[in-house]
Amino acid sequence: MISALSPFDAAAILIVLSAILGWLNHRYLKLPSTVALTVMGALASIAVIAIDAVLPQSQLSETVTEFLGDIDFHETLMNGMLSFLLFAGAMHVDLAQLKRGSWQIGILSTFGVVLSTLLVGAGFAALTRLAGIDVPLAWCFVFGALISPTDPVAVMSVLKTTSVPPRLQATVAGESLFNDGVGVVVFSILLAAAVSGDGLSLVHAGELFLVEALGGAALGLAVGWIAYRAMKAIDEYSVEVLITLAVVMGGYSLAHALHISGPVAMAVAGLVIGNHGVSYAMSDNTRDYLLKFWVLVDEVLNAVLFLLIGLEAVVLAERLGLLGLGLLTIPLVLLARSLSVGVPLLFWRSLLPFKLAFPVMVWGGLRGGISIALALSLPPGPMKDVLVAATYMVVLFSVVVQGGSIGPALKRWGGAT
Repeated sequence: MISALSPFDAAAILIVLSAILGWLNHRYLKLPSTVALTVMGALASIAVIAIDAVLPQSQLSETVTEFLGDIDFHETLMNGMLSFLLFAGAMHVDLAQLKRGSWQIGILSTFGVVLSTLLVGAGFAALTRLAGIDVPLAWCFVFGALISPTDPVAVMSVLKTTSVPPRLQATVAGESLFNDGVGVVVFSILLAAAVSGDGLSLVHAGELFLVEALGGAALGLAVGWIAYRAMKAIDEYSVEVLITLAVVMGGYSLAHALHISGPVAMAVAGLVIGNHGVSYAMSDNTRDYLLKFWVLVDEVLNAVLFLLIGLEAVVLAERLGLLGLGLLTIPLVLLARSLSVGVPLLFWRSLLPFKLAFPVMVWGGLRGGISIALALSLPPGPMKDVLVAATYMVVLFSVVVQGGSIGPALKRWGGAT
């Protein structure tokens, strides 16, 4: 048994572990960092479980479980890390290319998320019935919503080294930024209906969706423009970096208070500052400091996030039967992704090369910490156990298999165009 850790203690442990494992990977394994940290975290979890099986008196699993229990994964990611990650990702997206593909991005991040939610929800209901697990249909759609947001921003650095067209790069990045926000809104609406058991009013759900999504976009535009004007009036890199931190932390908190989408707000604010701010409001010196600062923030947070995903295996050790259901869910999620992006892409063959865009967006549609955080935010009960186990298996496959192979695959697909 360990005493409750303070937030600083928990952060210190995670940073130390991330640094050690990151060094080992860079020195010996040379895998993509997110893949390496997830794999090493999962292997460490398996080692802990094995030690407990051989030496029951060690109680290592209990210690690690208590440590992870002290970390509010949902609060840490959804009301902390996510705002920084989305802002940092948006800063590196070309707004001109994004505008050219605005309709495609809008449809993929709204229609695509909703269609994926419905397909995964219906398929998951069938799988659970075949497995003899009683999961109400409403909770199956909750699972569809939490697993549909993708995190393909991680492949953008690889995309830039291939001959993938700029419009496709912007489409992949734009969809990843905005489907996170849309997915969180859809999840919140469906979860409220599932918990209450009152059913879902499509009209009311549509109103909530529009208010949260459009309200978040308006707030992001407002705070981004204010920050842009403030940075344009001075030339001091330390103050300008501080202004961007104020946008992320203050803007996200304001969005939460106004009950609008913080993720959408941060994506829009990041686009404003990363394009207009970087181009017109900063000196070369400030631009260099600012961009390097946000690259470092992005790397550190991703390292901690994917290490946490790997360590979750300890918590799931007692749910091995449910993990089998998770394995069956992997092809279902990939199929839903194929249909939800494939159908729109068929109509855009003159704008985006289908033979390249389809595999890039399906195999590059990585699931990550957002899905894990949403699953862990579910109210305690048997439904949470089922959904967390299925989510973990999908995310682990996505990060390790898809994330580990996307680089060579993109180079092959890109070179084929």
